[in-house]
Amino acid sequence: MISAVDTSILLDVFAADPVHLEGSKKLLRRALREGKLVICDVVLAELRPCFPSGGKLLRTLETISVEYLPTPAAAALRAGEAWHRYRRRGGKREHLVPDFLVATHALECADRLLTRDRGFYRRWFRGLKILQP
Repeated sequence: MISAVDTSILLDVFAADPVHLEGSKKLLRRALREGKLVICDVVLAELRPCFPSGGKLLRTLETISVEYLPTPAAAALRAGEAWHRYRRRGGKREHLVPDFLVATHALECADRLLTRDRGFYRRWFRGLKILQP
């Protein structure tokens, strides 16, 4: 079982979020017991400011068994198509292309997505299995 991890889950852990830390840690542990954890380019980029260097971030991800898996072209193209549909249907700019890339990466490269943003992903990516803390 491969679980793609959204930025929100890892930020909860790295920033020791007082509200979400325990739930996110529990979810990550469960997913790791069941298989592999992966992140896409967007998540890697969004996490980078939390660390003094890119190397430190990569070592931390390795320590917690999270693998960086680049977004395939098919997923990027699918994200662009989905974002275009979203905007045509009146979608606000609160969700930008990075949100769509996270979802399509999970669809193409994983079996499910770990996230706290369930409503958005469920609405726009109906085939995506989502786990939340």
